[in-house]
Formats: sequence, C-alpha cells, structure tokens
Amino acid sequence: MKLRQAAFLSPGLVGSVQRPVGRRQSTSTVRRAVPPNWFGERSHRPRAFIGRGADGWRRAGALSTPRQQGTAGMPDSPILHARALRAQAAASPEGNGHAAVPWVNAFDAPVPATANGERPDVPSVHGSVAAAPDGWCFGEQSVLDALEALRRGEFILVTDDEDRENEGDLIIAAEKATPQSIAFMVRHTSGVICVSLEESRLEELRLAQMVPNNEDPKRTSFTVSVDYRHGTTTGISAADRSATLRALADPASKPSDFTRPGHIFPLRYATGGVLKRAGHTEASLDFCRLAGLAPVGVLCELVDDADGNTARMPQLQEFARRHRIVMTSIADLVRYRRQREKLVRRVEPQGARMPTKYGAFAAYAYVSELDGCEHLALVKGDLSTVGDEPVLVRVHSECCTGDVFGSLRCDCGVQLQFAMELIAKEGLGVLLYLRGQEGRGIGLSHKIRAYTLQDAGRDTVEANQDLGLPVDSREYGIGAQILADLGVRNMRLMTNNPQKYTGLGGYHLRIVERVPVRVQPNQWNIRYLRTKKAKLGHLIDLEDEVDKEKEVEVEIRDL
Repeated sequence: MKLRQAAFLSPGLVGSVQRPVGRRQSTSTVRRAVPPNWFGERSHRPRAFIGRGADGWRRAGALSTPRQQGTAGMPDSPILHARALRAQAAASPEGNGHAAVPWVNAFDAPVPATANGERPDVPSVHGSVAAAPDGWCFGEQSVLDALEALRRGEFILVTDDEDRENEGDLIIAAEKATPQSIAFMVRHTSGVICVSLEESRLEELRLAQMVPNNEDPKRTSFTVSVDYRHGTTTGISAADRSATLRALADPASKPSDFTRPGHIFPLRYATGGVLKRAGHTEASLDFCRLAGLAPVGVLCELVDDADGNTARMPQLQEFARRHRIVMTSIADLVRYRRQREKLVRRVEPQGARMPTKYGAFAAYAYVSELDGCEHLALVKGDLSTVGDEPVLVRVHSECCTGDVFGSLRCDCGVQLQFAMELIAKEGLGVLLYLRGQEGRGIGLSHKIRAYTLQDAGRDTVEANQDLGLPVDSREYGIGAQILADLGVRNMRLMTNNPQKYTGLGGYHLRIVERVPVRVQPNQWNIRYLRTKKAKLGHLIDLEDEVDKEKEVEVEIRDL
C-alpha cells in the first residue's frame, strides 16, 4: 500500500506535541504517543501505521520489515524516522531486533546487490535503534560507532532536529582528510566545506569573524575563509582543500601558513559544544574530541542528487545505506555527553534551613558548569536514608510572572504552591527550581512580547512561532543531574508535561509514578490550558473547567 502520511500509535494517550530541543520550532506539530503507564518501560513491539491506500480509504496495519518496505512512507524527520526504524527492527524476520543498516564503506563504492537485487544487511548503527531506550534517536551505540568510524578516517552522517535545520551533514576529522574523501564530500554535498575550530585556535590563527554583525538565522559563526599557502595551487581542488584542512588541524600551523580569502570556511565553535548549541558546528568538533582526535571537524550539508535540494529523511537513510556510512544524530550526541559529563556543581555540601508557610525545607544551590545559571533544590526529609524508596519530586521551571507576581495568565504559581504543600504533607520530597526557563525558555522580555500577541488573539504556541521563537526550548538534563547528586534514584514525578518524563530519563533515575498536578482553571488562563493540552500534549483534566460561556477576553490593561 502506498502511504501518503504515517502516524505512529501505541496504547495509551495520543497527543499532538512539539519536540523539545532548545532550538527553533517549526509551525507544525507531530503526533507522539504518551507512555501509557508512566513507568519508563515503553514497549518496543511494532507500532501501527495509518495511511491512505490507492483506493483512497484510510487503513491501519503493522509496519512492514525493512526489506518489505524500505523507506516508503517514512516520516521526513530524523526523530520520527528513527522511531519508524525501531518499529521495523522489532518486526524483523531475523527476530534479533536489528534493522538492516550499513557500516561505513569506501568512498562512493556501491553496496553489492544480492541475487534478488536487494542490498545485503550489514550490522551498523541503525541495528541499535531497535533496542534504544526512550529518549534516544538512533541509540547510544550509534554514537560509539560514529567515534570508531572517525578514528578510522571515515565519514559519519549526522542529522539534526526536524525543527531546527532538518538536514544531515557529512562529517570527517580534519586530520584524516584526504583528496579522495574531500572529492566524495564535494560530489554529494553543497560543496561549501566548513571546518569547526575552537575560539582559542581561531585567535591563534588570527581568523576574525567574516562580518561584524551576524544575521544568520541559526547564528552560524563564520570567519574569513582560508587556503593553505604551501604546496597548493588555486585552493579549490580536492587535494588543495584537504591540505588546508589538515593544516588547520595541525597545532604547529601559524597564521602566515594561510592565505585569505580561500575555499575552506572556518566556523567558530561555541564553548560547551552541543550542550550549549545543538548545531552541526559543535557536533563535528565534539565528535572529533570524543574520538581522541584533534578538535577540528569538517562538515558539509548533504544534498539530494535528484534536485540539488538539501537531503531529508528518507534520502539520508538511503544515502547511508548505499555508501555504508554510520548515521547518528545531534540529539544522541547530546544525550551521550549529558550521561557522561558532570554539568552542575553544588555550591555548599550542607543545605541551609529555609522555613516556609508549608514547613521547613533544606535549600541547596547549584551552578551550571555550562552557562553559570544558578538553580535551587528544596529538600524535605533525609534523602540519605531513602535508598530505593520512591521520592516525591517536582521539577519546576522558573516563572517570574506567575511565581512572584501571581499572574493569572498561567498556572505556574499555583502549581508551585501545590507542589510545596504536597511535599510538606508527605514529609519526604524534592522541589527543584530550574532558573533560566522563563516562558518555556524564551526569557522574560520575549514572554511579554508573546503576551501582547495573545491579547490580539494568538494562542501561546502561535505567539512564540510568530516571534520566530521555540515553542518549548527547555532542557531537563541539568535537573536530572541535580536529583542524582541529591541521592534520588526512584521518583514519583509531579507533572502534567510528558516532556519532563523523557527529559529526566537516564542518570540512573527511574520514574515509578506520575503524580498529576491539579489546579483550578480561571477565566484568564483557560484558553492557555486548553492550548497546552491540545498542542503540547499536557495531561490536564479540564472537566471542571470554567464554563465556556463565561470566558472573557481580557486585555493586559484590565488585569
């Protein structure tokens, strides 16, 4: 059956939600299944698909195996595509949970066909997708395989999120660049070959910003372009460009070794890498560093041979299959680093006593090693004695308007009070207050700008999108590390937001129960709550909502 669309379903609630990623969101939403039991053990059995057949009728059925379906009907996004691959792998006739995906191949060498004309299955990163825990895109093994490929001097194909650039970049270590590899890159990409370097190295080489005012939508930080001065001709050939790349990776190179402008485009790496800015610039250098190579990564966007446009899923998947290139994602690299690197520091080992109207808490301050942002944990009871006992936890995003000034436009302040009161009654729990997440991550001033658009009729999602801002850019990895540092292992998580469920995964934390946060809607926030439920997938019970007939339009001046 030829599919025009595919949506993936599983038992439980299904909502229309935005992918979180700390990056720009598109105007579209994606259908995502909410875990039916909230116990962190999502089934990996084949999901169903819904599609429209040649006769026009909508039908549902099991996903076919990779050999039966290949990439037909696959979603045009790395994350959804990876989920489809995982479902395919679970239905694999081999029964081993591995889908057919390739290793790295010699440049441009086609994968040999079998007697029936199909390409053989080769174990590779996508084989690990089937077993990838929730929250991964292609799986942890895909990152490990990518690191091994770079050490061998091979390419890797790295995708970013559908709501950022939705593209795949060929990446290779600069010190491993050869005329053959660069010729392959030029043939299959846009040809604008970039190289990621740390700021300190750019300063050593006296490579200044290309323009004083960067107007690039993704803030890609270009410097002046360069060519290697010695033993090269025009600088444009694959041999000349590979020589320039190797020279940039050589710590002995000096500013005088390069001519300006040239045919290689250095990019300024953001300190902190993909944990600070989840772009291909940072991913290429992070991969090289983790592979034990010189921290200089070569990258260029893959294009579709058919029309020259940027390649999307499933073209990226087919390209990786044909050329046996390891495929992974920036999202997987972010998760890999977060699980292995200490990102927060406790300011004082002993908590300070903080009396509140709900009782006394122990207050612990934490500082992010990435951006210096300070966070606060209020602890009730002695966590050192709980062991594996589930702890009641609320991870609360900073909301100045709601938490401090009692704004009725949102439910944040009420949720905060609800959580503190419930933790105090339980006698054991943690309220984690994450700062720097005002307005779902857009900041206070942008939040007020979005309010003005909402006063004109836009909802909370549309207002962010109209401003060119993410719908929800919050990350919860820092929060997970703070909870782990406090000694929490198993938790009963107070939330209505499925993003927090997946964002707090890993770090040896286990969510054993979701505790709903029940708040009473009012006439000023009822539309906001309905939008969160309909468009962001929040699990909000609005049966007792304010009578729709009593809803009123309220201007900020009337508050």
